[in-house]
Amino acid sequence: MTHYISSERLTLARVQEIIDKKMDIALSEDAIARINKCRNYLNKKMETQKEPIYGVTTGFGSLCNISISKEQLSQLQKNLVMSHACGVGDEVPQEVVKLMLLLKVQNFCFGYSGVQLQTAQRLVDCFNNDVLPVVYQQGSLGASGDLCPLANLMLPAILGMGDVYYKGRRCDVKEVYAEKGWEPITLQSKEGLALLNGTQFMSAYGTWCILKAQRLSRQSDMILSLSLDAFDGRIEPFFESLHMVRPHKGQLQTAEAVRNYTEGSEIIKRHKEHVQDPYSFRCAPQVHGAAKDTIAYVASVIETEINSTTDNPIVLPDEDLVISGGHFHGEPMAMVLDFLAIAVAELGSISERRTYQLIDAKRGLPSFLVAKPGLNSGFMIPQYAAAAIVSQSKQLCTPCSVDSIPSSQNQEDLVSMGGNAATKCYRVMENTERVLGIEIFNAAQALEFRRPLKSSPFIEKLVADYRKVVNFVDIDEVMYKHIHASVKFLQEMKLD
Repeated sequence: MTHYISSERLTLARVQEIIDKKMDIALSEDAIARINKCRNYLNKKMETQKEPIYGVTTGFGSLCNISISKEQLSQLQKNLVMSHACGVGDEVPQEVVKLMLLLKVQNFCFGYSGVQLQTAQRLVDCFNNDVLPVVYQQGSLGASGDLCPLANLMLPAILGMGDVYYKGRRCDVKEVYAEKGWEPITLQSKEGLALLNGTQFMSAYGTWCILKAQRLSRQSDMILSLSLDAFDGRIEPFFESLHMVRPHKGQLQTAEAVRNYTEGSEIIKRHKEHVQDPYSFRCAPQVHGAAKDTIAYVASVIETEINSTTDNPIVLPDEDLVISGGHFHGEPMAMVLDFLAIAVAELGSISERRTYQLIDAKRGLPSFLVAKPGLNSGFMIPQYAAAAIVSQSKQLCTPCSVDSIPSSQNQEDLVSMGGNAATKCYRVMENTERVLGIEIFNAAQALEFRRPLKSSPFIEKLVADYRKVVNFVDIDEVMYKHIHASVKFLQEMKLD
């Protein structure tokens, strides 16, 4: 299957489909026409306009007042890519690198960047052939675009320098060029700037994180429902009539999901001796719901971003304008990535609290969920692990977007730090997934102590599927393997 890149809106659902189905991409006729129109206009503009055009006939950043001769324009753009490839730290995950390629092509297809058609096509070829440049996580200020990581992306893809992952191994990109018969692309005016000025590092991370967050939100409701029954919790806090008097959308959605997941449970319907449950159960609609509302808002911002032209200057052929503006500034992404990290971290925090309640010898459950506590430590330490992970996520949730360190001789005097917001948000997604893995490990164990009572058909099937990969723990055994298997179970779970 092939997805045709065009100026039509690229939805997050479509991105998920491209990923899941491992689709190739191709430039549509519309995209080709727009790219060519913009490039041709810019060539003519350079011939007729005597005044300097930023980034086209001048240097960059604080060097914007230095004019560049016509003979040096191509070297200027090549120098830009080489000098800006300063990434350090851990490597960007390959799935995020592939999203960077996709989103950069999407950026070019609107026809406001001035790139050559062959430049956009090379990125398409890298995507389709899984030629994934080695990009590093540290180096972007998220302001003059994601200069540093995008330079590391383009160095191999466009100039034929540096390392890539190809066919399961890391290699010098020259090997790939030789196999494919590719040649380095000779950059024309403005192209280096178009390649580097943009938010595709932030937005690729953001796209990955929001798709993961949507998934984690649904799984949180499922695991909450399992834990609620395992804890012998009350269903009244999830009644629709209760939530209609405080009708936040996510809150209503969470309560409805739990009612549906527990429908038909013998445990949920039986008489309860306790009058109310702890907050981690009773207030789950409010906490999960707030996270849902946040995720929905962040998704709308990210979807706008990936359907925008974010480089600089912007070339507007129909208006006969080349404008140096600030569309590369990452503040919109930085703020929502901080917000998303907070929301998903809270899903982890409340999950860990439910895990603790399950091991605390309440409601007829044995201490640490084993029949012979003392001789057996049981599920004591999985909760420790969850607590440690949650604590780290809380530390990661310190906002990046409120920080700024000026750069480029103070020409770039307020930056977004959106690159840091993106990478730490990714870590929070992984952390919360692990905490949920620990909760389902505990909740499935606790449910067995409610037998012979049955939970709902949905929960019984969930547990039956889970038991195919993680067994009931009767006496102490090596636990980390079960935790890892639990996380993998969530990662591979099919959601309708």
